[in-house]
Amino acid sequence: MDREAPEIMQKNAGPTGWEHDRPTTKDIARAAGVSRATVDRVLNGRDGVRQKTVDKVNAAIDHLGFVRNISAANLAKQRTYRFQFVLPRSGDAFLEQILHHVDEAGRAFATDMVRIDAHRLDENDPHRIAAHLSGLSPDAVDGIAIMAPQTPQVRDAILRLEERGIRALPFVSNQAIPDADWVGIDDRAAGRTAATLIGRFNDAERGRVLVVSESMQSRDSLERRHGFDEVLARDFPHLVALPSLETYGSEARASAIIPRAVACNPDIVAIYILSSEARVPLSIAKRMNLSGSPVTIAHERTPITEAALADGTLSAVIAQDPGHLVRSAIRKLRAMADRVHTVQSQERIRIEILLATNL
Repeated sequence: MDREAPEIMQKNAGPTGWEHDRPTTKDIARAAGVSRATVDRVLNGRDGVRQKTVDKVNAAIDHLGFVRNISAANLAKQRTYRFQFVLPRSGDAFLEQILHHVDEAGRAFATDMVRIDAHRLDENDPHRIAAHLSGLSPDAVDGIAIMAPQTPQVRDAILRLEERGIRALPFVSNQAIPDADWVGIDDRAAGRTAATLIGRFNDAERGRVLVVSESMQSRDSLERRHGFDEVLARDFPHLVALPSLETYGSEARASAIIPRAVACNPDIVAIYILSSEARVPLSIAKRMNLSGSPVTIAHERTPITEAALADGTLSAVIAQDPGHLVRSAIRKLRAMADRVHTVQSQERIRIEILLATNL
């Protein structure tokens, strides 16, 4: 291979020594001492090639600096990418924004032969979610971006998807899947940020913090709570966080448990809404007219949280860009389908802190 490679590179070099023709699969086959069909099988990740041969082909690819023109290959094969967003049924303002950007991205990526749709499921029914995932066929779907609580049923269904050749990408809420990529902010850092804001905004000598979530089975909520507790206990020990209240997306349940928690804890000086939907907890807190105007932190920029910031109900909002989330998920799914990598700096989702003064 080493004797042949310089010969190929010389052929590809112009008078100035700069390469003017990209290496081809024919060049790779010659350098590796294999057929072009074998090179094609290696490039497309198909079975039937010995590992020793795969290593020889990959070594030739690295040596020649071969970069596959995926767009041209897809155009030649008339390939279409088919992706699906699997999203919760509950959640209004934030999910509406996600759905808007999914629809927007569907139009924007259509020229790149990408077809996108969204499917909403009851996030409190892991068996229904698992059944939906189990019914997906690789003939109809190439990849999914899934936003769902972390349960054994969902985890196993995602692993079976991968076995069938359907790429799975946790979306907004991560899943404990070995070596899996995902799209979203660093939720532990977001929780630490919430604790810092509550601690610095609060002038009470001591008090309790009411923590509200839709479900602590959702990994984003779980990691936010871990980060929140870490900073609150270390930096603001005079503030004590209460056990998380889980509303399960039910307004009736939230209306029952939040006032009860407040009645049992008259020394509440702060509220942390750590799920992505703040409308119901905010409306309940507003109706209760809590004394002392507790410092209140929520997640995600929506018309509801914007209005709450403007009227003083919310002290700050920790947000992530829903459009960036959707576009990043599509780029990552396409890269996973093509067995290439994305630019990590482009896909990093930033944590944003919104106040009434910077809306």
